[in-house]
Amino acid sequence: MAATLAFLQIPTTLSSKSSHSHSSQCIIPSSSSPSIKTRISDHPTIALHHHLKSASLPLSTLALSFILNPQDAYAAGGEFGILEGRSLALIHPIVMGGLFAYTLYAGYLGWQWRRVRTLQDEINDLKKQVKPVAVTPEGTPVESTTPSPVQAKIQQLSEERKELIKGQYREKHFNAGSILLAFGVFESIGGGVNTYLRTGKLFPGPHLFGGAAITVLWAAAAALVPPMQKGSETARNLHIALNVLNVLLFVSQIPTGWDIVLKVFEFTKWP
Repeated sequence: MAATLAFLQIPTTLSSKSSHSHSSQCIIPSSSSPSIKTRISDHPTIALHHHLKSASLPLSTLALSFILNPQDAYAAGGEFGILEGRSLALIHPIVMGGLFAYTLYAGYLGWQWRRVRTLQDEINDLKKQVKPVAVTPEGTPVESTTPSPVQAKIQQLSEERKELIKGQYREKHFNAGSILLAFGVFESIGGGVNTYLRTGKLFPGPHLFGGAAITVLWAAAAALVPPMQKGSETARNLHIALNVLNVLLFVSQIPTGWDIVLKVFEFTKWP
């Protein structure tokens, strides 16, 4: 609009300058006169003025349309090029499918780490049940040829715990959770952005709301890590509950996500 207003001010400037140097050609009786048209085209300054004046109306109309309808400048319709294509649209379901499998793996790692902690509690409880060892009158412990069932169980659980410790499940679970949080949040937002690039809008429904809930649960479960590291059993139980709910929501995303994939193949083209 500013450019259009500037163009409308050009005639006064041009006519004032040309009145000094070409006073005989400043008076234009009629634009329909052939001789005048020839003289105007011969003068580059006046010709430029007439071209700009004729272009001011479409420029004004274009600028006004963007002001009155700003959404037209952002609506999807091909201007995003490959960003609206099928290749980019399929990245979201592929990545989220991988994250679903990785979520199950992270859950397995977490369960194994929890097993390391609970095994120690079981061993401590069993040790309380062990009967005192008999001693001779001289005070020497009497060695038994066969261990009691409780002692055998303690030995078994101790060996199992040693093997679990070698697996370093605590570190693996922490790393897996960090990867899920980073890539999950990135791709959940990326999926919504891609939908907007392809269609110009988002579609409120089970898939959108379920994906938003999964993202929130990832963040909430990660926020419980500090109290868990301090030994809070409540935080651990809540962490497990949130992740179980997360998996259930993830499962519910599969049929709705598959429907969206079919629509992508229907309404998009390669690449």
